[in-house]
Amino acid sequence: MAKAVTTSRKPKAKVPVKKAKQNVKVDNTLQRNKLARSKNRITLFMTRRPHRSFKRTMRRDYSRSLQLPAYFAFTKEVFSLLSAHLRLFLMLIAVFSLLSSVLVGLASQETYRTLGETLNQTGQNIFSGAAGEVGKAGLLLVTSLNGTLSAESTDIQQVYAIFIFLLVWLTTVWLLRAIFSGQRPKLRQGIYSSGAPIISTLAILLIMLLQTIPAALAVIAYSAALTTDFLSNPLISIVFFFVALLLILLSVYLLVSTFFAMIVVTLPGMYPWKAIRTAGDMVVGRRLRILLRMAWLLLLITLSWIVIMIPMILLTNWLQATIAQIAWIPIIPILLVVMSTATTVIAGVYVYVLYRKVLDDDAAPA
Repeated sequence: MAKAVTTSRKPKAKVPVKKAKQNVKVDNTLQRNKLARSKNRITLFMTRRPHRSFKRTMRRDYSRSLQLPAYFAFTKEVFSLLSAHLRLFLMLIAVFSLLSSVLVGLASQETYRTLGETLNQTGQNIFSGAAGEVGKAGLLLVTSLNGTLSAESTDIQQVYAIFIFLLVWLTTVWLLRAIFSGQRPKLRQGIYSSGAPIISTLAILLIMLLQTIPAALAVIAYSAALTTDFLSNPLISIVFFFVALLLILLSVYLLVSTFFAMIVVTLPGMYPWKAIRTAGDMVVGRRLRILLRMAWLLLLITLSWIVIMIPMILLTNWLQATIAQIAWIPIIPILLVVMSTATTVIAGVYVYVLYRKVLDDDAAPA
């Protein structure tokens, strides 16, 4: 008869009461330390950001110094920096314009010629004389900028366009940081060394897109309202425009600091959300003054496109009408790519110089 197998189980070791109390004390200490760190972070945040939601902020609580040159003097300083390193920045524009032309493509020259001929035939009664030629050139420029001349971009072309934009921005910032540190950088160094924070910069760019959602909603709502009689009532139209204005101002308010975050995120070891927080601390109490400088930049870019591109369109139309053998050369599509790259570079230099001015004036909020 088989014997029953018995297994003996060892009794569980009891935790000494003294050791259990020590573990409880350690856990309580850790919790108190976490709570203390959380309170410290909140206190520091409240110190850095004196404004409180749904509560009026007195001027003495948000006033903050910011010594900036006048608008024309600041613009002169930016272009003096560009002219001092003109060869470097011209090479930067040339390299990335060529890269964009190859990977993303150019606008259609045939479509541009057809549009120009259509304007000449249908606009004879509207456009006359020198002013009429300038008006037709302006229409061609606007049509070129809204993408009418280009075929619908593929997904890979859109990815290439974003990638090239990020590389132009990062290379510009890297070169400027080296210049301000007293070095004489080469373009090759900038291209090879500036791409490290591309993922962080892309994250900041996505945050910027999210911040434009309120303004986009206002534009979409306005477009939808135009197709109906929704705005026929004066009271409703006033309320609608007031709400739309608030949504647009909200996007502008958020974007001011995010432009600086595009610079801050290029620092070594900087993460996107930390860059957003740091840039937000920099613009506290200065947001309106920085916003006006950004508006000045937008005005300069608009005037630059008008002053450069309209005469070039007039000259190109005259040359291609006079010399039929060069009519196939896509002069204006090439200029559009070069001007787009140059605009990114100039905007990067402007924002970086403004960032350094704000950084040098490190006064804390009152």
